[in-house]
Amino acid sequence: MAVSNFQIVCAVAAVAIASFINLPAPNFSQRLEEWRKMGQYFNYEGNAIFYQDFRGYKKDEDIVVLCIHGFPTSNYDWSKVWEKLKRNFGRVIAADMLGLGFSDKPRGREYTVMEQATLQEAFLDYLGITKVHILAHDLGDTVALEMLARYEERKKKELDPAEFVKIESLCLTNGGIFPDTNFPKVIQKLVSNPWFGPLFTRLLSYPIFARSLASVFGPGTRPPREELQDFWTIMRHKDGYLVVPSILQYINERKKNKARWTGIMQTTTVPVHFIYGPADPINPPQTLVKYRELVFKGTFSTMSENIGHYPHWEDPDGFMAAYEHFLVKFIPEK
Repeated sequence: MAVSNFQIVCAVAAVAIASFINLPAPNFSQRLEEWRKMGQYFNYEGNAIFYQDFRGYKKDEDIVVLCIHGFPTSNYDWSKVWEKLKRNFGRVIAADMLGLGFSDKPRGREYTVMEQATLQEAFLDYLGITKVHILAHDLGDTVALEMLARYEERKKKELDPAEFVKIESLCLTNGGIFPDTNFPKVIQKLVSNPWFGPLFTRLLSYPIFARSLASVFGPGTRPPREELQDFWTIMRHKDGYLVVPSILQYINERKKNKARWTGIMQTTTVPVHFIYGPADPINPPQTLVKYRELVFKGTFSTMSENIGHYPHWEDPDGFMAAYEHFLVKFIPEK
């Protein structure tokens, strides 16, 4: 019986999938291992959530910043600015989202922005935090905006302030804060497809991942191979690539909740700042244009023209200079 081209393609795909699934996850580099050893875990609905919690150099330990990372990475994203964050705060904290980083990555779960926001709130409650500054990136922007929306709702209900965490400031960085100006990579569209996504993730290899991730950085600030390998290792940890299609549904959530998450930036009484890397192909310059048009009470900082989607990784010093310029309004020098 003749074998069709389709059967050949299916056979090759099956072999490729089997080969990839049976490949062991890459070993942690020394950098990743050190970051992991500095962290801790807390329990969220039976899942181990990895977090960092460091005492800063400010005398007042209640001056806290919560750093919320993006997709497909982890709180390791903040490692290049961590020391300078400690200089500006009394406490610096960050938790890996469920399904990402060193946190558990349960399969068969519907990952949502709403739950990720609930997780971050549970993290703050676990640490006994009562007031916080939020610094967010990418998917973390959206999670932070949901947290901000809930905060404003709680204030309107005139609940006892002791019953919820006060958000003192919010700093967003490159992320899809406006669905109309957000253009996901082709690979994100493929993986988020409910039919093709699960198959594609099983074919995802380091070269494909590295090429796609590197392309969102500025042309002169793309990570070297060893840094891209670290990002890949973190995603492969605990078979994280298998839950990526579910996590990526946040793209659709942004569209469904556009009025809520765009609106809260316009109506909140919390100071909002936006640090923007203009060489970002996912969130091109019209993102900043729209921010300036709609978030008229918000402030912004524009990085140099060669900085892309990861300003805190590409130019840590420039990023912190921009953030510190915003913070000086709220935080005492000592």
